Amino acid sequence: MAKRKSGVLMHITSLAGKRGIGSFGRSAYDFVDFLVETKQTYWQILPLTTTSYGDSPYQSFSAIAGNTNLIDLDFLIADGWLKESDLQGINFGDYPEEVDYGLLFRVRRPLLEKAARTFLANANALANLAAFEAENKSWLQDYAEFMAIKEHFDQKALQNWDDSKAILRDESTLTKLRQNLAEIIDYHKVTQFFFFQQWQALKSYANKAGIQIIGDMPIYVSADSVEMWTMPELFKTDSNRKPLYVAGVPADEFSDEGQYWGNPIYDWPAHKTSGYAWWIYRIKESLKLYDLIRIDHFKGFSDFWQVDASQNTARYGNWQPGPGYDLFRAIKNELGELPIIAENLGYIDEKAEKLLADTAFPGMKILEFGLQGPDENNLDLPHFYTSNSIAYTGTHDNEVVRGWYENLSEQARIYTDAYTHRSAGEPVTQALLRTLYASVSDVVIATMQDILDLPANTRMNTPNTVGNNWKWRMTTDQLTRDRKEFLKEITERYHRGRTL
Repeated sequence: MAKRKSGVLMHITSLAGKRGIGSFGRSAYDFVDFLVETKQTYWQILPLTTTSYGDSPYQSFSAIAGNTNLIDLDFLIADGWLKESDLQGINFGDYPEEVDYGLLFRVRRPLLEKAARTFLANANALANLAAFEAENKSWLQDYAEFMAIKEHFDQKALQNWDDSKAILRDESTLTKLRQNLAEIIDYHKVTQFFFFQQWQALKSYANKAGIQIIGDMPIYVSADSVEMWTMPELFKTDSNRKPLYVAGVPADEFSDEGQYWGNPIYDWPAHKTSGYAWWIYRIKESLKLYDLIRIDHFKGFSDFWQVDASQNTARYGNWQPGPGYDLFRAIKNELGELPIIAENLGYIDEKAEKLLADTAFPGMKILEFGLQGPDENNLDLPHFYTSNSIAYTGTHDNEVVRGWYENLSEQARIYTDAYTHRSAGEPVTQALLRTLYASVSDVVIATMQDILDLPANTRMNTPNTVGNNWKWRMTTDQLTRDRKEFLKEITERYHRGRTL
């Protein structure tokens, strides 16, 4: 029998701290210590890649480069690249329980620029940077150039750059831009060095303590990305890097119009011709960052919703066949067995179920989906779970348990209380977590908001909305001894506790 395990879903940005956003700093190490103390095995996070308009980690300028918002400024001081006085008097946000991304965009950049200048003036640092460049030559230079040129064109999306020759990578144009933007290109290289240095140190600390990292991989990349700029042949685009078709999903519980994501659609025949080389590369690079990978929207590999780019709603799309098991056969042949979790939520038909079975990857179960009311055929009820699954109360896209419960019908609340054997006065969050940990799923993951019994306004993301997501942060006083003891108790009671 596979060993039963558990973990916590908590993105880096949500960690407590005094610099406006969770980072790879001291609070992250304290969080690892909390996971060890409560006998957890996994720390699940959202994508570590860059964010843009809307602040979503699922819309990144690069499939590989890291989000520089996560670089810890205090560690830069400790390394000598900044001084304490550099941070004095800077307002990183007025509210410790949420992230002000617009403010951080303005105040962090000058600090990172100063740190980069100090770094570049140090001979030993330059040697370390050269080694980093050599190790990451497959993506770093292209990314740094893309970001520098994007800034040169007032942060406009790739397709709207003022110079079509730059869009199309005319070599003489690029040569001039490289010369004129050399300092900014170096800035982006150095900040990526900071990012990976700090992340690898944190991951090493976690791994040595017995904690494994589950990272999240979006299935798609952004239209405004270095991949679209440097390898448009992998996507369905016109000659000017404009997507011909974009991704989304049809009408669902979140929207009657469907979800219009806007990501460019892959040209799967082109990927097949290459032996899926880019996907093999992407998985390989991701396994440098994470111990396990959760692939978002796994259904998109069996078939995907394709919307003509001229439309502004997902309603008028159509289903197209994906690469199926052929893709994962190629990846496995190159990399061996893969530590992948399939996000198999939403509209899952027989084709998607067959792909999941063929890969043998564990899929996901969402307890909130099972407890919507009496339904004897609802496979999200724990008594239907199989061991080869990862069970959650909810994900970053769902309501936190308290908000979810408050929005249930009276009949559904009665059913939930009865199903979970909720006792009088027991918080509904604890009743659901207790039920989840008792399930037969090999792995269960609890969201941090539910461990802390937080209200509806701490939800991380509401799909198909922009502007008020990804903001929630934990405060230092919320993780009480009682919360820790409850998590440790159910972890041990249901034999999920990690032993050294």
